[in-house]
Amino acid sequence: MAVYTDVSDDELRAFVALYDLGEVLACKGIAEGVENSNYLVTTEAGNFILTLYEKRVARADLPFFIALMEHLAGQGVACPTPLRGRDGRALRELCGRPAAMVTFLAGMWPRRIQPFHCAGVGRALAALHAAGASFSMRRANDLSVAGWRRLFEACAARAGEVQPGLADELAAELALLEREWPQDLPVGVIHADLFPDNVFFRDRTVSGLIDFYFACTDFLVYDVAICLNAWCFEADGSLNVTKARALLDNYRQERGLTAAELAALPLLARGSALRFLLTRLYDWLNQPQGALVRPKDPLEFLRKLRFHRRVLSSRDYGLDG
Repeated sequence: MAVYTDVSDDELRAFVALYDLGEVLACKGIAEGVENSNYLVTTEAGNFILTLYEKRVARADLPFFIALMEHLAGQGVACPTPLRGRDGRALRELCGRPAAMVTFLAGMWPRRIQPFHCAGVGRALAALHAAGASFSMRRANDLSVAGWRRLFEACAARAGEVQPGLADELAAELALLEREWPQDLPVGVIHADLFPDNVFFRDRTVSGLIDFYFACTDFLVYDVAICLNAWCFEADGSLNVTKARALLDNYRQERGLTAAELAALPLLARGSALRFLLTRLYDWLNQPQGALVRPKDPLEFLRKLRFHRRVLSSRDYGLDG
């Protein structure tokens, strides 16, 4: 269960009393997620999500995340809306951690991805990018190419425990990406972590996007590359072209991709695969003793990375042009 900080009944009641939500009726830890401690809190006013931000989320970044969710919700994006207490504050402390309450979104994330899921994600991602264009705050992506060497160096000595020769393969890939990473592509707010467990559906329609705690300012098409890796591959590491075409075509119906973005997509997809490979590798090698959350398999993204190396152009993802 992704609950790293226990909250007592008395602490919870005192925290919720800062809002106009009535009495606490129930509270349950949420198993999904690995970054923060999350609780589903039911009060007389309804259901809400209580998040305690753990060590990986920098306190200095929290005002950006809170303001972004408020902005996106105001622009019609279905995402959690931070609640402000009677004192007007959305961000406060609980059990020695920064904490916030946000609205609850109905829906379920898809366990078995179908092309219609990918189509919905493409449209939702484009709508997020459009809504973010009027957001004035900026946050650098500390998990883009400039941050990958630090992660690699923290893992290199033990990478062979996961797969022999992995460190050498990652070193060569990182050097290439550092050398060839593009510079001049359209920039804006990106989600940067829009995996299936961060997208809720009701029937065949996207009902909400959650977990904005990697959101940042970066290339918009890099967000598209992340979604390609997150939504469009099968368990054996092969690309499902039907899913990729559904995602990309529906994104382009809402926001067109420039020729430069299309040309950069294969390299950005490689970078996205390396980014998640490295963070998963670090978590795999540094699992806290007694942790209840099993780290995700880093080799899943090694298979995706190797696929993208063979891609010659964006047409290999199912695009006609």
